Amino acid sequence: MGSVFHRHCSETLPTVSFGEGVYLVDSEGRYYLDGCGGAAVSNLGHNHPRIKAAIQAQLETIAYAHTGFFTSESSEKLAERIVSLAPHSLQHVYFVSGGSEAVEAALKMARQYYVERGMVSKTEFIARRQSYHGNTLGALAVGGNEWRREAFRPLLSTAHHIAPCYAYRDQLVSETEGQYSQRMANELEAKILELGAENVMAFVAEPVVGATAGAVPATQGYLQRVREICDQYDVLLILDEVMCGVGRTGTFFAFEQDQVTPDMVTMAKGLGAGYQPIGAVLVHEKIYQEMANGTGFFQHGHTFMGHPMACAAALATVETIIEDDLLTQVVAKGCRLKQKLSDELQSLDMVGDIRGRGLFIGIELVSNKRSKAPLAIQTQAHKWIKSLAMENGLMCYPMAGTIDGVHGHHILLAPPFIISEIEMDELVGKLKKTLVVAQQKWATYE
Repeated sequence: MGSVFHRHCSETLPTVSFGEGVYLVDSEGRYYLDGCGGAAVSNLGHNHPRIKAAIQAQLETIAYAHTGFFTSESSEKLAERIVSLAPHSLQHVYFVSGGSEAVEAALKMARQYYVERGMVSKTEFIARRQSYHGNTLGALAVGGNEWRREAFRPLLSTAHHIAPCYAYRDQLVSETEGQYSQRMANELEAKILELGAENVMAFVAEPVVGATAGAVPATQGYLQRVREICDQYDVLLILDEVMCGVGRTGTFFAFEQDQVTPDMVTMAKGLGAGYQPIGAVLVHEKIYQEMANGTGFFQHGHTFMGHPMACAAALATVETIIEDDLLTQVVAKGCRLKQKLSDELQSLDMVGDIRGRGLFIGIELVSNKRSKAPLAIQTQAHKWIKSLAMENGLMCYPMAGTIDGVHGHHILLAPPFIISEIEMDELVGKLKKTLVVAQQKWATYE
């Protein structure tokens, strides 16, 4: 037993030795195809020369300088590049070290924005069930991942949750997609009116829900109606793109496909492609100006915010995505990967839904395709799939609690943008082999 406090105290993990492209290799020489990018992080794969060179160049000048004393060229250039890709109203970037920190910062920005305006009664957040916004206490409070929240519930601040936009399970047979979108979005208005608009600060949502529900995209018109409601009641719209952003869905910002502009966007994971820990909040001009013209500062901060080496890695990541036209490739490869998954997996009894955008794909597992009944909780399907897949040389991201935090299972796929056709075939083949074996075991629980 080593001295590292691992995620699971009794789990024995292989030791990673090196990575190359879409593969990671352990100390025993076993290769694993990274079909999930770790946690949708490694969007450029492993051992990318351009990102490594950017980190090395930054290291040769300055590794760290506290942002209370200095800015850095890499952070200024990164902010400028992100803003250049964003809608005109999103003009400022606040850098942190990860997704949870980004969400915490956005929540505090929302509060300070209204305090600066003298609207001190605005104290409430609304989010959605079956969402995830991070593991720090503020982010955990607004998130709707119940099994992550349960042990810490007494420590969490108040947040209010409405239904997710989850068409596979919740859209009525009698509804069109547009009607379903309106019904779900209107739950936000009902909750605002219940709490009192004078008390509500912000609505927080993932444009494509990540690991908690398995790449569930907003249906057409949903976020547009949400934007209208937020504008009507002076409520900020915070879109969490920590997992689904930075090109993962085929556009640099996932919200572009929903034709809305949020007031804040949280970013992380793929922003640094895993080469350095970094997160960010992209902020609307009105929020920045309210603080700039009021107290003059944001009452928040972290020691490693705006870290020069992290910003250098992120800048190289963003430039590579844009200059190598990887967004176009993500769209094309995502379509092909979904088709390959459908061709090979739809015949399996337990595959209920294959969904997502770009190279952000979820596979929902069921015990009955017609009724959509979930697998029995006792199957521990997520654990079996992860273990079997690793034995087969595949990293994927299975989760339990897809439906309500207890019932349901899914697999999340988020391979590097550089994955080739042959590697996609390998991914699908290894996943099918895994599920065929797992299905035989699960049959004993039926």
